[in-house]
Amino acid sequence: MVNYRRGGRKKRTPVQVQEDTHRINDRIRVPEVRVIDDEGKQLGVLATSYALKLAEERDLDLVEVAPQAKPPVCKLMDYGKFKYREQKKEAEAKKKRTETTIKELRIRYRTDDEDLNTKLKKAREIFDEGYKVKFSIRCRNQKNTDMEINFRKRI
Repeated sequence: MVNYRRGGRKKRTPVQVQEDTHRINDRIRVPEVRVIDDEGKQLGVLATSYALKLAEERDLDLVEVAPQAKPPVCKLMDYGKFKYREQKKEAEAKKKRTETTIKELRIRYRTDDEDLNTKLKKAREIFDEGYKVKFSIRCRNQKNTDMEINFRKRI
């Protein structure tokens, strides 16, 4: 579903409204469903209307968990708690999949030893923060390749 923002003289920009991924209670439009209760026990294939009555008696929601199955699998659960747990799982997964970025430190072949030590300290700090460190040695022209080799030996 797309809504549009209104405001001032700007053009309308579409705003994506996030729809629920699971059908719950009256949104389930199939005649029969396989029902699992809140404790994980299978109650079998029941009429949707009867499953809704069961959910109402227990003060729970009937949530469609596997819509592609025949008949669709529904579970009796508190939908608010279910959504909360799902958001927590997504947040944990997002924390775990951190992007590895590479920080680059540039040095020249004429860099003095003290300046090199300073750069190395900075590289250690960056590395301790969890980033990868890449050193680039810059040369002005081809004649300086011998100096570059000597510089690499110094490091």
